[in-house]
Order: sequence, then structure tokens, then C-alpha cells
Amino acid sequence: MATAEMKRATEVMTGADILVKSLVDHGVDVVFAYPGGCSMPMHQSLTRYGDRIRTILPRHEQGGGFAAQGIARSTGKVAVAMATSGPGATNLVTAIADAKLDSIPVVFITGQVPTAVMGTDAFQETPIVEVCRSITKAHYLVTRVEDVARVMKEAFHIAATGRPGPVLVDMPKDVQLDSCEVDWDVPMQLPGYRLEQSAKAAPEQIRQIAAAIKHSKRPIIYCGGGIVCAEASEELRELAKRTGIPVTMTVMGLGVYPNSGPLSLDMLGMHGSAYANYAVRDCDLLIALGVRFDDRVTGKLEAFAKNAKIIHVDVDASELNKNKVAHISVCSDVKHALQQLNKIVEAPEIEDWVSHCMKLKAQYPFHYDDSFDGILQQHAIRELSDLTQDRETYISVGVGQHQMWAAQFYKFNRPRQWACSSGLGTMGFGLPAAMGIQAAHPDALVVDIDGDGSFQMNIQELATLFCEKLPVKVLLLNNQHLGMVVQWEDRFMNSNRAHTYMGPIDHEEASGPGVTDPHAYVNERYPNFVEIVKGYGCGAATVSKKSDLRGALQEMISYKGPYVLDVMVPYQEHVLPMIPSGRTVDDMILE
Repeated sequence: MATAEMKRATEVMTGADILVKSLVDHGVDVVFAYPGGCSMPMHQSLTRYGDRIRTILPRHEQGGGFAAQGIARSTGKVAVAMATSGPGATNLVTAIADAKLDSIPVVFITGQVPTAVMGTDAFQETPIVEVCRSITKAHYLVTRVEDVARVMKEAFHIAATGRPGPVLVDMPKDVQLDSCEVDWDVPMQLPGYRLEQSAKAAPEQIRQIAAAIKHSKRPIIYCGGGIVCAEASEELRELAKRTGIPVTMTVMGLGVYPNSGPLSLDMLGMHGSAYANYAVRDCDLLIALGVRFDDRVTGKLEAFAKNAKIIHVDVDASELNKNKVAHISVCSDVKHALQQLNKIVEAPEIEDWVSHCMKLKAQYPFHYDDSFDGILQQHAIRELSDLTQDRETYISVGVGQHQMWAAQFYKFNRPRQWACSSGLGTMGFGLPAAMGIQAAHPDALVVDIDGDGSFQMNIQELATLFCEKLPVKVLLLNNQHLGMVVQWEDRFMNSNRAHTYMGPIDHEEASGPGVTDPHAYVNERYPNFVEIVKGYGCGAATVSKKSDLRGALQEMISYKGPYVLDVMVPYQEHVLPMIPSGRTVDDMILE
């Protein structure tokens, strides 16, 4: 062994230094971390490695967790968020659950009270491993400093391999302060976990898929976030090109096939395109790649693609036949499966079917009332899309109507361009996710398309953007309401407003829980986002006239720092099409 290698293998370090050195060795260059009493040793260590790793202080731990997701979603690399024990750790829980449902590789590190007082209800103690047991891919409570190097190696391996996901590492303060000789080459101890590459489809399975495609008359490719995780977008596009089969994507899969592509049917599901949903209803072969047959896609399960033969390829065996039984189910890395399939697949004779799908696309386009003299949300998003297609742009969103309109009207042409809380549907996701994306892509344009409800849930991260010089832009679609809940109230609850208006109510004009008269709402500019945003040091403007919108968007895009464009939009607008929850394509609301 070389002298340098011997020194490295036997050096004495504290647990905190071992942990931070492990982050550096795993290629982490940005960590979002909020300090506290039980994580201070790790923060001290971060300062000692400040030339190799950038520590960004979010203004809330949840913001830091979503920012780490922004890095992971936009790069595919394992990202890191850190918090202290107790409330710091519990403030990460929503971000952890969000990462679990969307298969995002993040290592969450929490401080913990010293091992001697664990279980005594010590100050700022929570059993965070127990809290997060069901929402992590793996979790560790480290009780020996000698285990830190191995645990960190395992954490990064588990987060990144197979189906990605969040890993929690809980570090008691005494373990951070203890020292030991470090064995950097310590082997991982993961009995039962696949240490080699992901599962690969057998040749006979690939031949079965190819045969099913060859004999199909009305095939559809249905693809999702698994294509993104597997970095298999090019292979998917090659399959579509070789076979001529139309492609529809889940909200997690947007960008894996370009919206502008000749075979694109865009997004399917509850608020997906009518043409994609009709095509899936009528297909005779559904090729499901890296998807989980989520209820927001399928609606009534037994009626979803009920006349189709189903092929399901996914790296996670537990997803196969979980929601929808497949005729051919293949546990495989989807990139490998597509690579092998593209070698032997033959194009089916489906000219009439493709023509039919494109006629559906022409007949049922995403649309809105272009004659409206104010600004509609759909129009604002389409204008932003038109203005940003010729540059490197990333889009994040909060959750609600604006999220679905962004999925419908922004044109995504590459994977990892889009960050969306899909499985958990977490309001407050958009701004901090954009913060992480901007940290990972400093020269790109990063825009958070947000609603006033979601935006206010993590508005404090404007301070982080300003202080860390992260020039995120926010297209704030401000309708003064919790728009998606309002839509459901309108459609299914006789428009009874149940705490979905975000502004003050004039109780002399209207009172009680069922206020529905819009004239009872006062002060349309509440809160004054422009003043709030400028108070954080960021640029801001408001716009309400359609004729002013494009110029306002151009000003936002060209602004040198973080900027919020407050766009006044009506609350009466609905996201359509809409398949009511638990219903079928035949129940789709179009108008």
C-alpha cells in the first residue's frame, strides 16, 4: 500500500469530520443545512471543508429539504439536507415523505441528543428514525463513531441504486464528537440488498415484448418518472422512432419525450389531455415503462385500459402487479430493457391508429378563453414557455391549479427540466426546489411557477435567494384562493366556500362559512407581495393587463437577481380536462 493510502486508511478523525469528508468523497458540492445544538459539530466540520463543499443556510428546514430535492431532481445525483434534533428533524419529515413518493435520492442528516440521554425526553429529542421508518428507503441511528464511514457509504449507495429514494442518518452529538481511526475501505453490510447493478430483463422477456409490439394494432407507450431515474430518455425516444408508437407521459415523466415530438400525446390522467386518455382507453397494447399506475392516472382501476394487453417494466418488483395486473411484467432497469428491446423490435403496422390519435389531438387540444381581456393562468404559462424555449430553463411548481396548468401549457423537451411534487402533492415545494436547482445550475434560468397559497408556505426562502445570490424567478399566479379546492367546491359541493378564500372578508356584507359572493371579498391586493418581496431585497412587480404581460415577463427574465412577478388572475377558472376521482375516461369533464 502506498504511504498516502496508508495514512488515509489509519487517520484519526471525529465523527463529524468523517461524515463531512464522506460527503466530499461522494461528490457532494452543495449541502442545505440549518444548525442547532445537536448538529453544531457537523457544522463546525463543514466550515473546515468550506473550500470543497458549499453550505447554504435555508430559512426553514423544510425549505432545505426541498432545495436538496431540487438538486437531485435536476441532476440525478444524491443530494444532502441537514438539520438538528427535535423540531429541526421533524421539520424535515414532509420533505422526506415527498422524496420517498417521488423516488428522489436525498440523504437527510439529523443531529440527535447524546446517546446517554436518548429515551429520557431530553431537550429537543425526538426518535426521528422511528418517525420516518415508513417514509425512508433506509434509516440509520449511528451509535458508534466507528460506524460512521460505513453508514455514509451505505446511505449513498442505497439512495442512488435500484429505485432511488431518501435515506435518513441520525447522528447523536457524542458520536459526532468522538474520534476513531478511520477505515475508508470498510465494506458495506447490506444483507439482502442488491449490491451489484440493478435487475436486468431476461432475453426471453425482451422477445415477448417485441412480439407483443409487432402484433399490436393500437399500441400506446405510457412512461413516467422511472425513465428519468434510469436516464433512459434517449432509449425511449429511440423506441418511439423505431416503432412509430404514440407516447404519453405521467406528470413525473414530462420531458422524457418532447412535447413538441411528432408522436407526443402529452400528459395523461386526471388533468391530462383528453386525447391521451381516449387513446389509452381504446388501445390494445399499453407499454408501461417506469410507472406505478397511480390513482391520479388510472381513475377507476378496473376500467383503465380495460381492453389492452399490458406490459409493465419497472426496477422495483413491488410495483409490478400492485395496482394493475400486467400480462407481461418485467423487473428490470428500464434503460437496459429499452436498450435490448431497440435491438430487435420491429415496427407494427399502425398507420391508421397513429392517424386516429393525431386527429384526437387536433380535436381536443388544451385550450382556454383567449378573448378574456385580463390574464388567464394558462395564457401566462404559455407566454413564459414561448419566451424561454431557446435557453437552458428549469421549471419548478407548487401544488394546485397552477401546477397542472404548467404541466399542460409549458413545453418540456428534455428530462430533469421539471420539478414537481407529484406523489405527495406538497404545497410550498416550488420556491425552495427552485433554490436547489439554481444552486446546481448557476447559469440557467430557473422559474418557480407558483400560486399565492403555495408561495406563502415557504416564502421565507426569498431571504436565502437574496443572501446566497441565487437569481430564481417566480411567476406568481395570484388568484387569492386555494384554487384547486375551489374547483372541487364548484364541481362537487355547490360552490360552498369552506375556508378557501385567502383574503379578508367584509363581515358586514357577508358572514358564515358559506360565503360565495365575490363582492364580499375586499382588498384584492392582500397581501401586497411586491412590498414583501422587496423587503427581502428581491426584485418585484405586479401585472394585471394582458397587454403588459409579455413585457413584464421579459423584465423578470432579464433581472439579475431573484425576482417575483405578481400576476393577478381570476379565481373562477378551472383546470380542464378533469376526470373526477375514482371515475373513468367516459366521465371526463371537458368544459
